[in-house]
Amino acid sequence: MSQSFEQQQVAAARVMVVGCGALGNEVLKNLVLLGVEHIVAVDFDIVEVGNLSRSVLFSKQDADARRLKVEVIAERLKAMNPAVEVKTICGDIAYDVGLGLLRQMDVVIGCVDSRWARYCINRLCMRAGVPWVDGGIEELEGTARVFMPGKNCYACNLGPEGLKDMARRMPCSGNIRRQEQAGHAPTTSVVASVIGAVEVQEAMKLVHRDALEQGKLTSLCGKMFYYDGQHLTTKLIDFQAYDDDCAMHDMWMPIQPSALTVRKTVGETLSEIRRAFGAQQAVVCLENDCFVDYIVERSNDRKTQVMRPGHAVEQFVECDKVLRGIPLSNMYQHEYREIDELFPYPLCTLSQLGIPANDVLHVLADGQDYYLEMVA
Repeated sequence: MSQSFEQQQVAAARVMVVGCGALGNEVLKNLVLLGVEHIVAVDFDIVEVGNLSRSVLFSKQDADARRLKVEVIAERLKAMNPAVEVKTICGDIAYDVGLGLLRQMDVVIGCVDSRWARYCINRLCMRAGVPWVDGGIEELEGTARVFMPGKNCYACNLGPEGLKDMARRMPCSGNIRRQEQAGHAPTTSVVASVIGAVEVQEAMKLVHRDALEQGKLTSLCGKMFYYDGQHLTTKLIDFQAYDDDCAMHDMWMPIQPSALTVRKTVGETLSEIRRAFGAQQAVVCLENDCFVDYIVERSNDRKTQVMRPGHAVEQFVECDKVLRGIPLSNMYQHEYREIDELFPYPLCTLSQLGIPANDVLHVLADGQDYYLEMVA
């Protein structure tokens, strides 16, 4: 007798979907049709005309108005099922999703188009102890994989060449443009429907932990599902690696609750850490980025104040009237990766440091590691 999903477990499942493009559209649509009622959607992009040929939830009106993808997603999913609760994050998985929020999820589904984004999802999920499902598509080919803390790690599977190439973005929108320029009909929507269905199926298996452990269901963890639509073939390929020495899947344990928020200043935060642990010294470690207070042009030593997280420096330079057009290679930045009593901006808030809401802070109190979950 076949094992079906339990409706109560499906409705109660908390699922985060990262990426709301072609694949994300299919995944989100399937989740709601199955009856999932608690969804977090993450994406930083707007709807464009190029999205319409492969995204079932977007319209021309959305593209004309340049609406945020997550805004449209929430509206369309609620129209499909008014009972669904959709939380949206317009941001980058690398910097804008708090680990505390991710810890509330039963499963994360990745619908992203770069190795870097997958690497960041994997880093967060391994820290939080949450399994995640990855999907990838191109033309008429697609893959799906499952990664679980303690069993399978995306970073361990990359290898040296993969790590070197990780920052390259290869979005499906570029593939669409190449196909259209060649006079070909884009096929992304076709393969997205196949891989999106497999991703949701595997995510629901992870929600049904008991059935998995009893062998009533079989997870894709440790395998890669490969679909070739051109020749109508599928393969299951061994895809499992878990190196105990890999720093990317160090689980942050134990995580302790705290009254800290991103609205707290550095001074207030360090004071609360010292008080909470009876410590003389306190340090906040910036694990995902750095804080840049100024940059210096190499040619003339001119200093420009930035006061932003490291990932926002390039955008700052592009928008600055004086610096615009100067290559970043002609500058160096002064940055902080640890914040302690010597940090010269004690009134700077944690949000200004680039720490997202609901994050988990890695702190040191008299040299001892602690992990503190912040409140919203």
